[in-house]
Amino acid sequence: MSTTSPRRVDYLRLSVTDRCNLRCVYCMPPEGVPPRSHDEILSYEELLVFAAAAVAAGITRVRVTGGEPLVRKGFVGFIERLAALEGLTDLSLTTNAILLPACAAELRAAGLKRVNVSIDSLDPERYARLTRGGSLTEALAGLDAALAAGFSPVKVNAVLLAGVEGEVDGFVELIRRCDVHVRFIEYMPLDRRLAADRTFVPAGILLERLHAEHAVEAVDGPFGLGPARYYRVPGARGTIGFIAGVSDHFCAGCNRLRLMADGRLKTCLFS
Repeated sequence: MSTTSPRRVDYLRLSVTDRCNLRCVYCMPPEGVPPRSHDEILSYEELLVFAAAAVAAGITRVRVTGGEPLVRKGFVGFIERLAALEGLTDLSLTTNAILLPACAAELRAAGLKRVNVSIDSLDPERYARLTRGGSLTEALAGLDAALAAGFSPVKVNAVLLAGVEGEVDGFVELIRRCDVHVRFIEYMPLDRRLAADRTFVPAGILLERLHAEHAVEAVDGPFGLGPARYYRVPGARGTIGFIAGVSDHFCAGCNRLRLMADGRLKTCLFS
């Protein structure tokens, strides 16, 4: 007889838009995807009704995502209303940060607690190539704005794509210089075109290099339950983490749901 405790699903990822101001190679084709009309996505009022029901049912943490959430008008007001839900203990945002300098302070005042910034490369040319035209300078300005606004912790997400092996030292320097926490995320081959190009880079390759060159030490995840495994670089202000969803499945411990902008509820990204 199994004595395994049942999972507690207490984390909701809430997508407020399918639109984005970047065209990342692992996310969409070069021409982008046809945007849904306003009638095809949930209104802020509908999103709030769902979030309130989810919190009443046991959800305690909400992460707002997109697309790129900051492209949707009225976003700060939505965050303020979402943050007011009784029983919600943590409210965070995933963003590419391009638009963050204009609204970081407002979002903090509205009740947003944490920010994850997606930056897949610290090399300007590689960043532009991966995002199909994005500006690393603008993304880093958004990261600075998040820190200046007082968000804590601030995490930097980098998808593990071919070529990232040469950027380990740059990301280590980032956590030495700034109080940020870098998480390398294994690419999930949902798109066969990229999978055929041998895009996948296992987390273990970077971890071996970090052990050999930077004497990293494993540390307990300081940011609540989650799939990342964290390591500390001696003298660094932040940490390095790995989310190895392909080479080291964490399905048995998954605690999250995702509501898409069009109203579909997913219990798994592969569903």
